[in-house]
Amino acid sequence: MLRAELDAIDIKILRELQRDGRMTNVELADRVGISAPPCLRRVRKLEEAGIIEGYHAMLNSPKLGFDLVAFCMVGLKHQSEANLKAFAGATAEWPLVRQAWMVSGDSDFLLHCVAENLTRFQDFVIEVLTANEHVDTVRTMLTIRQVKKLGLVEL
Repeated sequence: MLRAELDAIDIKILRELQRDGRMTNVELADRVGISAPPCLRRVRKLEEAGIIEGYHAMLNSPKLGFDLVAFCMVGLKHQSEANLKAFAGATAEWPLVRQAWMVSGDSDFLLHCVAENLTRFQDFVIEVLTANEHVDTVRTMLTIRQVKKLGLVEL
């Protein structure tokens, strides 16, 4: 399913689910202006097409004891396809890395990290990240405060 195949109702469904993925199908149908059975069929079609990837609870990290959010810009020694794939695969094994992107520019990867504290993050950077055989450079940025948090797609 491509963007061009999405109609106004599909867009409304996606917008509403991005705001609140816990609502019932009946509530969703009411919000988008259709009855429940076709709404459910549309949601299932969006899920099957991979447009809706899943449903998640947004957790308050500091209240769970994860007070540090940081970003790491990682440069690899060599940018061969094998090295890029190997490093990307390694990120899947690191619990502190919550999201990872392969990027263009001065770095090869951008990692979004969440840790209990500065010591735990530093240990990860020194003992795991910079110790990875493919890593050449690591630049870290500690966050001060999150000032905006929205769904990832503007519809």
